[in-house]
Amino acid sequence: MLKQTDEITLQKRGISTEKIEEQLKSFKTGFPYLKIKSAAEPQKGIIQIKEDELSTILSYWEEYLQSEATIIKFVPASGAASRMFKDLFEFLESDRNEPVNAFENKFFTEIEKFAFYNELNEVCKKNNQLSIMELIAVKQYRPIVANLLLETGLNYGALPKGLLRFHSYPAEKRTPMQEHLVEGALYASNKSNKVNIHFTVSKEHRLLFEKHLNESLEIFEKKLGVTYNVSFSEQKPSTDTIAADENNEPFRDKGELVFRPGGHGALIENLNDLNGDVIFIKNIDNVVPDSIKDTTITFKKAIAGILVNLQKQSFDYLRELEYENISAAELLVIAQFCEIKLNNHYDGLEKLSHEELRNYLYNKLNRPMRVCGMVKNLGEPGGGPFLTVNSDKTVSPQILESSQINLNNPTDKEIMDHSTHFNPVDLVCAVKNYKGEKFDLVKYVDKNTGFISLKSKNGKELKALELPGLWNGAMSDWNTIFVEVPIETFNPVKTVNDLLRPQHQ
Repeated sequence: MLKQTDEITLQKRGISTEKIEEQLKSFKTGFPYLKIKSAAEPQKGIIQIKEDELSTILSYWEEYLQSEATIIKFVPASGAASRMFKDLFEFLESDRNEPVNAFENKFFTEIEKFAFYNELNEVCKKNNQLSIMELIAVKQYRPIVANLLLETGLNYGALPKGLLRFHSYPAEKRTPMQEHLVEGALYASNKSNKVNIHFTVSKEHRLLFEKHLNESLEIFEKKLGVTYNVSFSEQKPSTDTIAADENNEPFRDKGELVFRPGGHGALIENLNDLNGDVIFIKNIDNVVPDSIKDTTITFKKAIAGILVNLQKQSFDYLRELEYENISAAELLVIAQFCEIKLNNHYDGLEKLSHEELRNYLYNKLNRPMRVCGMVKNLGEPGGGPFLTVNSDKTVSPQILESSQINLNNPTDKEIMDHSTHFNPVDLVCAVKNYKGEKFDLVKYVDKNTGFISLKSKNGKELKALELPGLWNGAMSDWNTIFVEVPIETFNPVKTVNDLLRPQHQ
């Protein structure tokens, strides 16, 4: 299975042979489906903020911003933009010279609306001696796409999403990275007007991100009256997973072991390295122009307000639970808080002795906490909020992908099909305990929630193993609260034509 020479490879990557054996075992056994009790819904796992509650909830966050706490905005930004341009790559690789389908027609008909239009226009003039409109007039569509995607032009097909021009303003064009700088200043700036932002990037793009940051920092600090502390990290080689062949043995290419990135779940290690009290998490492509940022900012502050308020209550209860002679009445109050506010349900509570109940409540409260914004399900692909049964027989909120649900089970399939909400990756996390010590986040990962997919290398099929997702199994054993947020806060850019939606204009 493993050769002596493989040990040198593993040592260089910081991967133990035990971990490899564990991964190979997972290929053989697969991962169990999670047992779902129900979909999370309003009044059953999802908080809906009433209009008359909003100002109070926002005040919790404004008060917290005046503390000495360290607030960080964490942005996974390593994704390449190639998938954004899938349709355009197909057009370029076809033998067609003109657009034929709705996607292609929309792209060329509305091309002047893209924030990258002027830059692309200059490249077309340089490379083809014709402007975009002149190329379209003579039905030369392919050079336009080539100048956008390929290295001889803007090279957008090989760049990360975070560095593409997304939005137009009268005096500037902004990238997603710059929009995140603005967002951070608007909801995560502390009393010293300092903003901490951390981007996870791929190794090959790190220098480009750093260059773009250096070009942007002074402009946005002056514009917004803040000081930025921006840091970067890369997915660790030690989180890569081994590929397997059809027999679940290590897949080799020219005799060497093949490894693959472990998916966004690997970023729990990057998150764990940050020394923050409260950490916001949001994907790189979910940004909007300033004209419609208000709703996003308001509800980012709202979910943060809910988080710090619940954390404060949890900390007060944890200090009470330190005392062995805590009264039965007080234990009952804390148990109700766990069930009603944190949605931790356990049918066997009444069977526990006084000491067992005290320990149970202490262990449930003394965990990382996250508040997750959820939008109404409008058919977007991705995960959603559910109430699931844990290994200790408790029921708690979890974000699940469809691959974690047994769709062959009619009951589970019906629950998923009728779920009302969707996960837009809108999280705020509290990662320190009531004594001010940082939790070791790796200890709260459910390793049974990975995912196996089929890929290929050099024409040979292989099995790839993805680690438990960052907001799925990697945060499985956290206290999790779901809050409904407006659909206006969710504006991802999955294809280039999404930039033509009104929300991005």
